[in-house]
Amino acid sequence: MRYTVRFKLFTVMSGLIILFIFLSWFFNDQLLEKYYFLNKKNTLIKSYQTINSMYRGDISQIELELEKIESDKALHVSLIGKDFKIKYDSWIKNRDIRLKPPEGQRRRRRPPLAFMKSLAQRVQQKKLVVKVVNDARLNADFIFMGGLLKNGDYLLLSTSIAAIRESVAIANRFFILTGFFTILVGGLLVYVLSGKFIKPILDLKAIAHKMAGLDFSQKYTGTELDELGELGQSINSLSEQLEKSISDLTTANQKLQADIERERKIDEMRKSFISNVSHELKTPIALIQGYAEGLKVNVNDDPENRNFYCDVIMDEAGKMNGLVKQLLDLAKLESGNLPLERECFDVEALLQQVLKRNQLLFQEKGVRLETAIAPELKVNADIDLIEQVINNYLSNALNHVAGDKLIRVSVQPVGDKARLTVFNSGLPIPDDSIAKIWTSFYKVDKARTREYGGTGLGLSIVRAIQEAHGSACGVNNLADGVEFWADLDRTGLNNTKRS
Repeated sequence: MRYTVRFKLFTVMSGLIILFIFLSWFFNDQLLEKYYFLNKKNTLIKSYQTINSMYRGDISQIELELEKIESDKALHVSLIGKDFKIKYDSWIKNRDIRLKPPEGQRRRRRPPLAFMKSLAQRVQQKKLVVKVVNDARLNADFIFMGGLLKNGDYLLLSTSIAAIRESVAIANRFFILTGFFTILVGGLLVYVLSGKFIKPILDLKAIAHKMAGLDFSQKYTGTELDELGELGQSINSLSEQLEKSISDLTTANQKLQADIERERKIDEMRKSFISNVSHELKTPIALIQGYAEGLKVNVNDDPENRNFYCDVIMDEAGKMNGLVKQLLDLAKLESGNLPLERECFDVEALLQQVLKRNQLLFQEKGVRLETAIAPELKVNADIDLIEQVINNYLSNALNHVAGDKLIRVSVQPVGDKARLTVFNSGLPIPDDSIAKIWTSFYKVDKARTREYGGTGLGLSIVRAIQEAHGSACGVNNLADGVEFWADLDRTGLNNTKRS
């Protein structure tokens, strides 16, 4: 069975109270009468000393003092002469033993004359004699003390032991009553105070449980200046330090996980890059090798066929050269080793130049070109890289245009940016490919891409250029085609030159 600290504290404290009361009653019952007897004996001795110092043989001079001693000490006083005649007795007023006591007062028992003579003989041997005498008629015990005074008379003092025993019995009964009251009140106080004492411990226990669950929100709010208060402050300090340490560990762990994830992605990208580059170079290398071997063994003597072989070799070599160049540009952009030569220029003029150079391609494919370019729109960027963005978007649009054969180029101000958009009519990009098209070598339709010589690097180069400029790019599927966009910094709004 599990007992709480409060129960244990209540049980121990209540047990101590009960034990204390029991021991007090036991000692009171066993020793109080003896203590009372010794105390009465000392009272008798002191009374003897007082009377001995005052008495000179004349009773009238000390009668008032004797009455005070009798009243205050509850003693019977007798003065006996050398001839053993009573000179003074508190039981009779006129020193005549034959007179009756006052009306309403019962005559008290006096010791017999033989006892007095025996006591006197003992007193002569000793200065003071104390003896307990039983009165058979009253069946009561008395303490008698006899002593020799300075003038030779004898002093006899006595008191009833029954009064002592009655006082002890009354004291014991009263002690039992007060003991029960003390147990009830003490038990209640112990219960209340133990609850007050245990409350800080319960609060600290709750805080510790919270801390075990990594919840450091609860704090100790006690204001005690004792050890519990110091413990509470230590728990608060420990909670704060643990919270900070765990937060730092969590942050470090998250950073480590991010680094691990980044390394994993880099490793996957490296493997994918090697695989894609190998795949892209495999076909042109095979063609160049085949046609070069044909020329070497003179498979065909026809000059026209030899020229065709040479044209194929040159075309595939050109594709390989373009691929390698794109890879180098992408690597420089992604590594940050390609400095940006920012300048302010008119984006409309740049677009017109690029569109004019691609005019023959538009005509060959029967493309209808539409433009919506805001006049005198100045941007701040690397003009060569932005031209490459425009060329890659147009090349992508020409390769995928279908349906109405429409390509629409637009540049419009959007807040502190100028948004360049290139739209081509045709089929939308599948939803699961929208996020992947910006990845190097990714091709939505690999077979069709081979027809026009695409490498899957154009859009990844656009993404790298935009990230180098600190601007965004994206793609939207529209009802009748696909729209690619890229933001450019407008002049006068964000024209800090970076490299």
